Amino acid sequence: MEGRESTARILRFFNSPPPNPTRLPLPTRFPYDEDLGRFVIGIAGPSCAGKSELARRLAHKLGARILPLDCYYRDLSHLPLDERCGMNFDVPEALDVPLLIQQLSLLAEGCEITRPVYDFRQHVRAPEPERVVPAEFIILEGLFALYWEEVRRRLALKVFVEAPPEVCLARRLERDVRERGRTPESVVEQYERTVRPMAERYILPTRALADVVVSGLAPIEESVACVLELIREEGRRPHTRVGGVR
Repeated sequence: MEGRESTARILRFFNSPPPNPTRLPLPTRFPYDEDLGRFVIGIAGPSCAGKSELARRLAHKLGARILPLDCYYRDLSHLPLDERCGMNFDVPEALDVPLLIQQLSLLAEGCEITRPVYDFRQHVRAPEPERVVPAEFIILEGLFALYWEEVRRRLALKVFVEAPPEVCLARRLERDVRERGRTPESVVEQYERTVRPMAERYILPTRALADVVVSGLAPIEESVACVLELIREEGRRPHTRVGGVR
């Protein structure tokens, strides 16, 4: 009975018209370097709200590099696997913030980086890191993209993607079972134990720090168009194609 009720709630959310993007007052000037010209976009929101898809679509339009926050989880190889699986990955302390800030700054300065790759099945860093070359646009995407002030100072545009918890859980179930070798029971248990309560504590409050809030239920093309329009309005790179418009 509980499963059918949860499914019905999810379907009601999907069938309801999504809210329009919330446009918040923009800063008088986006913080980018006039000489280097790197433009850093931060995309935050709860787990499986739609951050990654928005980042991928924007990267395709802008020729941007994506820097996923998920790559910066701390290496837990010094712990037994059962202890790793029981760790709380939904708190800011779970990430290697100094390394993140260092590498984000290097990319923004036009320097190549070698970022870590995280193995979510074993909860360790993979032995082979990934080379990332800078681009005019850089997208930082992840739960805590708007959480740390030192990171926010490096962002030219701050985006928050919101979606109801029922929808986020349904998407997380599908993703973690398919991509991360999890059982449905373990996904639901983790969501109720840490994911949702930590989102309420750490992630949802960062919505107020965003320049724009988009719905993770809206057609992705609408959210992409909204972000691109903000970049156009700022007069960013009039000589460069942004979303097909000069």
